[in-house]
Amino acid sequence: MSVFGHTLPKSERLSGRSAIGELLREGRYVSSGCIRVCFKEGGEVSRMMVSVPKKLFKRAVKRNAVKRRIRESFRQQKALLSKPMDILFIYNSAEVQPSELIFKAVGDALKLISGK
Repeated sequence: MSVFGHTLPKSERLSGRSAIGELLREGRYVSSGCIRVCFKEGGEVSRMMVSVPKKLFKRAVKRNAVKRRIRESFRQQKALLSKPMDILFIYNSAEVQPSELIFKAVGDALKLISGK
């Protein structure tokens, strides 16, 4: 498990134009349920970010609710990662899924990318 336990501090959030651009250029993609994941190994700690397209949800309230559910699911399951990596979660369902389904999709994606 990471040094931070079940928290999601600023140091574990992917930010910055160059870091995000590098992830999108060099990253690999996998899909799990309603979530598509772009990931790239490397770094000192695992960093993540979430994208919910405005094309799918015009209302910011719904986009923010989905992002909150994905971040919470990652926070609880980040121990599944075997090594540090940068991760981008892209939500691709046209409706807001229940938290349990998002939790399972994030868990399956983390297992896929860590090779377990």
